[in-house]
Amino acid sequence: MQLTSKLTAKYQATIPKQVREQLNLQAGDRVMFVIEGDRIIIQKASSIDWDYLDAVSDTLGEWSSEADEEAYGDL
Repeated sequence: MQLTSKLTAKYQATIPKQVREQLNLQAGDRVMFVIEGDRIIIQKASSIDWDYLDAVSDTLGEWSSEADEEAYGDL
């Protein structure tokens, strides 16, 4: 089965209903994209504490200077 979705101006796409049902996706769930050559696999992300990780990421601002971006931006 092949399904399509159109990108918006912000590069967002709706996940087709059949895919949402197959992956048991609900609003607020996270998805993971696995790149394998010229194929992309979409999976439901494992259930970890995303709220905690989002909160921790806010504390990492000390490494977000222009110098850091220049030195590590291509990694």
